[in-house]
Amino acid sequence: MQRPQDQRSRSARPTTIHAYAQSGDLLAFQKLLRDNPFLLNERNPVMAQTPLHVSAGYNRAEIVKFLLDWQGSENIELEATNMYGETPLHMAAKNGCNEAARLLLSHGAFVEAKANNGMTPLHLAVWYSIRSEDCSTVKTLLEYNADCSATDNEGMTPLNHLSKGPGSQKLSELLNWHLDEQRKRRALEACGETKAKMDELENELEDIVGLHELKIQLRKWAKGMLLDERRMALGLKIGARRPPHMAFLGNPGTGKTMVARVLGKLLHMVGILPTDRVTEVQRTDLVGEFVGHTGPKTRRKIKEAEGGILFVDEAYRLIPMQKTDDKDYGLEALEEIMSVMDSGKVVVIFAGYSEPMKRVIASNEGFCRRVTKFFHFNDFNSEELAMILHIKMNNQAEDSLLYGFKLHSYCSVDVVATMIERETTEKQRKEMNGGLVDPMLVNARENLDLRLNFDCVDIDELRTITLEDLEVGLRLLSQ
Repeated sequence: MQRPQDQRSRSARPTTIHAYAQSGDLLAFQKLLRDNPFLLNERNPVMAQTPLHVSAGYNRAEIVKFLLDWQGSENIELEATNMYGETPLHMAAKNGCNEAARLLLSHGAFVEAKANNGMTPLHLAVWYSIRSEDCSTVKTLLEYNADCSATDNEGMTPLNHLSKGPGSQKLSELLNWHLDEQRKRRALEACGETKAKMDELENELEDIVGLHELKIQLRKWAKGMLLDERRMALGLKIGARRPPHMAFLGNPGTGKTMVARVLGKLLHMVGILPTDRVTEVQRTDLVGEFVGHTGPKTRRKIKEAEGGILFVDEAYRLIPMQKTDDKDYGLEALEEIMSVMDSGKVVVIFAGYSEPMKRVIASNEGFCRRVTKFFHFNDFNSEELAMILHIKMNNQAEDSLLYGFKLHSYCSVDVVATMIERETTEKQRKEMNGGLVDPMLVNARENLDLRLNFDCVDIDELRTITLEDLEVGLRLLSQ
């Protein structure tokens, strides 16, 4: 005959999936789940915790392992969150359940998961360690590279939560050591990324002919900004860089637009700008035809350029030749642009002929305060134009008219340069610069088509542009 105490004990035994998970009754838990597999990720009332939350929070390692190895039709929710946004790993960490934490991590639990208050499992493990003087769960999380610099919603790292008492000294030393190691590791990773980014920049610069001083400046910016990445990876607090606004001065065809596009890639590559977009505008894109039209029109273009570069070509056209012209709204457009240049939302590049650009500089007293970098784009000589021609032929896109064609081996840079010098005037080269190359190549391909016979079957001959073709192409351009 059973005693009343035994009857009360039996009637008090847990009967739900969460109760078995809490008590650690593995056999009862296994039978209930196998009979009712839909209970695998069942949420309990109020706390909305799954059986994995409960078993992890009570360090019921056998049940945690059984759940993680579950082979049923439904998968275990390893990153399920309770009403506080905590995962099962949070529950193991906050209760010092080291064995459960290690099982969860070995099965891929996200060590940087954040609860509703922004705390990671490491934050909670530190709290537990302070109370219990047991650092085992902290050490386990650190083995899996838990981020010692992660911040919660109040900007606090796990280290910030340590008290100043003597009991925290050991824990502080442990966290600080791992923090230093993590910074060194990030710095090494950043080093490889930095080299890759600098190689990418150098590849872009290879396609820019001339402009020696500007290339040096681009390299300086790139190196400085990438070193800032390294400094921050090592935990240094430094002032944020803001890219300068610029003026590109020179004749058409000297590469101003191309360099602006390279600069956009550079600033995006190093994280200064969120996009590499370059929005190219001229006077007609900014200036309205009546009172009240220019401001909104200009602001729309500025908004379109946000996060990237606003490239204002022929910027001098915004300023009227005669100061008495009170019907011109270009100055209003310039003032709209100047008003946003201190916001950091957009980088502005003003481009145009050197002499007329003096009007822009003199038109607004704040121009030179905001535009701090002036670059002069010199005219190309014959040798530089020949180099541009070779670069273009070697980098044809599939949708280009010249794609699939090549230059004859005789058409070296020196030979082409001599031909350009002979077939063009200095005035023509100065007026067109790099703009001379594309139409010359198009004309050269047309001449190739003209001189070939339909019965030609030589593949090399069908796709090779000769010096004769280039000469004809240049003469047609001169006409």
